[in-house]
Amino acid sequence: MNPHSLISLARQEFHRGLLKDGILTIDKDGIPNIADKGSKQSIGIAQQMVKAVGSASTSVKAAGQTSGKEFESAVADFLRNTFLKLGHLRPGSWEVSDQTTGGSVEISNFEQYEHLRKLREVIEADPHLAAALGSDYLITPDVVVLRSPEPDERINAVSTIVDDESARHTSLRAKNHGVKTRFVKGKPVPHETVILHASVSCKWTLRSDRAQNARSEALNLIRNRKGRVPHIVAVTAEPLPSRIASLALGTSDLDCVYHIALAELLEAVKDQTGGVESDQFVDLNTLVNGKRLRDISDLPLDLVI
Repeated sequence: MNPHSLISLARQEFHRGLLKDGILTIDKDGIPNIADKGSKQSIGIAQQMVKAVGSASTSVKAAGQTSGKEFESAVADFLRNTFLKLGHLRPGSWEVSDQTTGGSVEISNFEQYEHLRKLREVIEADPHLAAALGSDYLITPDVVVLRSPEPDERINAVSTIVDDESARHTSLRAKNHGVKTRFVKGKPVPHETVILHASVSCKWTLRSDRAQNARSEALNLIRNRKGRVPHIVAVTAEPLPSRIASLALGTSDLDCVYHIALAELLEAVKDQTGGVESDQFVDLNTLVNGKRLRDISDLPLDLVI
């Protein structure tokens, strides 16, 4: 790989940001904040992986929610610096949004899930329905990649592709959406239709509950959409292969899981667990060879598909 390529440089900058901004740190005993202090393997793997990535600062471990939000912002910035530069491979009007930038990323704001907003309004007006149906269907992804519908002028830029007689229902055509309004605190707000291209779940570390939460969100995105399924992926910094497997193994929900430093993780697992024959290394390679785990540098190009 060319060390001066866009994605390689963006990956390096992503790692530098995690270290510089105090997201990826070590404590006074040299234990990284991604490690499970109750697991020697987790500590050893994390220490070697972090050392390979760069020099981490010493800090008191931040609250999980704080680290999580900062991680989401870093992943969103990485995608802005990479995926948004790939317009020659996937032309379109693209945006990467996350909660830290003030953008509303609840899925009912997106074209495939707009019907959920109407459902919520009905449920909120009826306590009995609210008690029976709940609100688990209202997913708020960590990071989203959005595409705006295209005006006829762009669609017809090379030749006349569409007219008033055909393609009158497709989501890609801006003319089919018209002017929409949604109500925020009882006040009408203009609403531009956008298409959810990808939902990115950011899991700084993985425990069984976090893996299950990501899977539940993925299944809700699949079941509740009207139209195509968006890309559904997860990004993690978890050092233990067995915990990564709790999210990455299997199919039908997430497209794939992406690690912040896969090459560094592979080397650390091999060195810390007894070589290529160790169960942890075999498990990790199973995930990679089985196309269930990739490096974060693969994510921008995978989203082009």
